[in-house]
Amino acid sequence: MIELAEITKVFNRGRPNEYTAVAGISLTIEPGRVTVLKGASGSGKTTLLSLMGCMARPTSGRIRISGLRMAGLPDHGGGGVEVTGLPERFLTEVRRRTFGFIFQQFHLIKGVSVLENIMLPAYPTGEGHGVLRQRALHLVEMFDLARHADYPVEWLSGGEAQRVAIARALINEPAVIIADEPTAHLDSHLSQEFMGIVARLKAEGKTALIASHDPLVYGAAVVDRVITMRDGKIEDGPAGPRK
Repeated sequence: MIELAEITKVFNRGRPNEYTAVAGISLTIEPGRVTVLKGASGSGKTTLLSLMGCMARPTSGRIRISGLRMAGLPDHGGGGVEVTGLPERFLTEVRRRTFGFIFQQFHLIKGVSVLENIMLPAYPTGEGHGVLRQRALHLVEMFDLARHADYPVEWLSGGEAQRVAIARALINEPAVIIADEPTAHLDSHLSQEFMGIVARLKAEGKTALIASHDPLVYGAAVVDRVITMRDGKIEDGPAGPRK
């Protein structure tokens, strides 16, 4: 579970171009569900997504995450760990162990094979190369990429590159998948394929947080909750379940 309490994010604070991207949002994300942040460009959905994924710190407010199992983190008696004030070294571990990230631009490394691209986020964990390779090969099979495993990623089609990005997000076996506008550069068929993969991950118990203005995403049957944002706030009061 991820719990946000009165979260605000201000950019360029104290300067003439000060901008409030997220304004006083309180929100609880339940585990094992698919939540979509919906809104126009500039609504604050990407910023809120980055705050929930510990990629950025809020200007004010608190974020708690339940289920973290890391040495040195304080235990709040089942209420989760407050991550807003953690040193960066702990936040790095939280991101690595808890979240898998899928970006609008896939950020695959050209000139490197599909298999190596998938394995890259796991190298800092210190696991043995053989163990990581076996896990990556399992993901390659899962996403029907086995015949491309040794290909440089620039040889792939758009749909294949997306599947590599998803496999890479899963290599550290995260509990939460975070996707920022994952279908922005995909056609309708590939967008629907992506949501089919999200359904599979949900069935495996994963939590998914997606920022998107694509109706093929927020209108998909697998989505449990749609949160509409405007001007850094949740529209129409507290965001409840869609169904």
